[in-house]
Amino acid sequence: MTAVRSRRGALARRSGRRGEVLAALLLMAKGYRILGFRLAAPQGEIDLLALRGKVLAVVEVKRRVTLEAALEAVRPDQRERLRRAALAIVAGRPALKAAAVRLDLIALAPGRLPRHIPDAWRGR
Repeated sequence: MTAVRSRRGALARRSGRRGEVLAALLLMAKGYRILGFRLAAPQGEIDLLALRGKVLAVVEVKRRVTLEAALEAVRPDQRERLRRAALAIVAGRPALKAAAVRLDLIALAPGRLPRHIPDAWRGR
């Protein structure tokens, strides 16, 4: 791997982490309790897991130029992996069994406020 490519990857990871922290702050301001960052399950990784009331939000954080680009960046197969990962995590946490699982998106774009889209892919 070249030094340039390695540096670019490190910058992308750092930017991703900053975006996830910003997304968590936004969710907390909206009354969500953050249960975890970058949760790994055999089915995939969940950027953020947040709970508000009886809703368990599986949150994907995407930084793109537009909201539409962020929505399209999460393909159907990735959404299915996120759903399966969430169910696996819920199975290991009895306190979450009654929660309704929902896939949310937090879209980040340069020069714009973060946008939280609950149940982002309903009907897609």
